[in-house]
Amino acid sequence: MKSVLFSRFFLLLPWILIVILMLDVDTRRPAPPLTPRPYFSPYAVGRGAARPPLRRGGPGRGAERRNESRPQPPPEPPLPTIYAITPTYSRPVQKAELTRLANTLRQVARLHWILVEDAAARSELVSRFVARAGLPCTHLHAPTPRRYKRPGLPRATEQRNAGLAWLRQRHRHQRAQPGVLFFADDDNTYSLELFQEMRTTRKVSVWPVGLVGGRRYERPLVENGKVVGWYTGWRADRPFAIDMAGFAVSLQVILSNPKAVFKRRGSQPGMQESDFLKQITTIEELEPKANNCTKVLVWHTRTEKVNLANEPKYHLDTVKIEV
Repeated sequence: MKSVLFSRFFLLLPWILIVILMLDVDTRRPAPPLTPRPYFSPYAVGRGAARPPLRRGGPGRGAERRNESRPQPPPEPPLPTIYAITPTYSRPVQKAELTRLANTLRQVARLHWILVEDAAARSELVSRFVARAGLPCTHLHAPTPRRYKRPGLPRATEQRNAGLAWLRQRHRHQRAQPGVLFFADDDNTYSLELFQEMRTTRKVSVWPVGLVGGRRYERPLVENGKVVGWYTGWRADRPFAIDMAGFAVSLQVILSNPKAVFKRRGSQPGMQESDFLKQITTIEELEPKANNCTKVLVWHTRTEKVNLANEPKYHLDTVKIEV
């Protein structure tokens, strides 16, 4: 009997050992976490909301394809460049007036200053000034013949024509970019709003000018958006009764009319504006600016003649100061 029990015991012993080993291995495994895994709700928002796991590859190809399918906005047209032609000549207040004008022009986007001296050569004073002006500038010179320097004759004709010639030469072999030409005398005062108005000139635009012609202002008369006449205190019979500071011309018009210049022969004082504009436009084509020519944005402020009666002729200061 004992032999039978022993034999059965030895038969079951291996299986008992196997069961004991399996139970021991299972008890060594780490226990599962007591808290469940977080649930990422697609509707959760705000700071405390859990962020859903990112998909492999990020927004990737699908988003790029969606962006490619959307129509791209058209590029903005380039801002037209304003070309300001300024005649200047040597006098005690020259640097002061150029400084005032440069401080204004420096605040205008995309502006190119064409500064033309009435001289046989460029002066050191103006050359130094241009180098420190801090704005795009072309420095030219064109002397006025002595016979045309008598009182009562038109002034700055050669200088304005030199500026026109440079502008046409610059764009002769290239396609002209959008631009506007403006004659900016150095003794005037300009509002920055004026340059915003003239930049949209399609052909020839006009506006009022203050403190000119013996009046508080002169201006084009406008009806239904069209210029029909002139409010002026001098020579109302002029074809274009307007001051040099009262109009701007599209660059394309200047290039399309290469023979349009300021004339000496046959031109009377105060008529140069009319003689020039007659070559490129008509009164019906003028574009009124400045709220239908009801706002003054430029003033003909001539500097008072400087009193230098106490300036010594001898025993001058040992330090030479540029004024």
